[in-house]
Amino acid sequence: MTQQDTILSLKRLQKTFTARRKGKTYAVRAVNDVSLDIRRGETLGIVGETGCGKTTIGRTIIRLTQADGGSAELDGKDIFTTDSRRMRELRLKVRMVFQDPYASLNPRRSIGDSVAETGDIHGVFKNRQDRDDRIAKTLTQVGLDPSFAARFPHQLSGGQRQRVGIARALLPTPELIIADEPVSALDVSIQAQVLNLLADLKEEMGLTLMFISHDLGVVAQISDRVAVMYMGNLVELADGPELFAAPRHPYTQLLIASVPRIDPVKRIAGGIEKGEPPSRFSDVTGCAFHDRCPMASDLCRSTRPELTDAGDGRKVACHHA
Repeated sequence: MTQQDTILSLKRLQKTFTARRKGKTYAVRAVNDVSLDIRRGETLGIVGETGCGKTTIGRTIIRLTQADGGSAELDGKDIFTTDSRRMRELRLKVRMVFQDPYASLNPRRSIGDSVAETGDIHGVFKNRQDRDDRIAKTLTQVGLDPSFAARFPHQLSGGQRQRVGIARALLPTPELIIADEPVSALDVSIQAQVLNLLADLKEEMGLTLMFISHDLGVVAQISDRVAVMYMGNLVELADGPELFAAPRHPYTQLLIASVPRIDPVKRIAGGIEKGEPPSRFSDVTGCAFHDRCPMASDLCRSTRPELTDAGDGRKVACHHA
């Protein structure tokens, strides 16, 4: 992959939180040495169980959460070391759509003011008329009538509020949108509408999309490539159809096998122990998945596997895959 093909490059990204339990302080590794390139114009799905670190990755990219180590380069420029002036420019290029559309909207601000907020802060409007015109255009792009600009969040349905959340991300004309569980709070029928909207906007505006979700079905529907996270580790990366048809990492196999299917014959066979992941309050030596994996060896228990090329653009972090 050339530098021109890559819009965002994560290199050895790390984030550790501290937490107290039973009077003791523990270090919880939320993101553990993750390296990942996002190709310009693609939709990269990041999937994994709750607490696996996928949301933390998104938040560190836009510096809502401070990374402990590593780098995140947007168009070759390191986001983590850039100055405040440059960061203002980057915030127009990288936008985030949050999981809870109601919590992310100020109940005292009109929809129009919420959509225009970033533009107001960064002075992107020529005048009041330009501001009104761009609000109306952006609301139309997400399938809402321009008259919604005068409404308030409590007057909208969940699906309408999420469309507003998407509109807020779109108005500065970004290059990359990070969508963090954008449909998990919505009814299934509304989920499909929002997913179709995101896919259409990506094509129409030439966007790159990082789509974060715990829902494999949703990720399969929208993603070009899929990255699988487990306990802060990136364990597999592959083109979406190939990953779902033939997962290589034992954890990816477990995830896909756990999805309910009409035809049980199509379930992936294997002796993977479902069980519970190890406590985040305990240090894990070697592969984080070794205590649930039927292929685990002494090597797995002692040495953390690196993410390596497995051919055909796939990468897997497993000693035996």
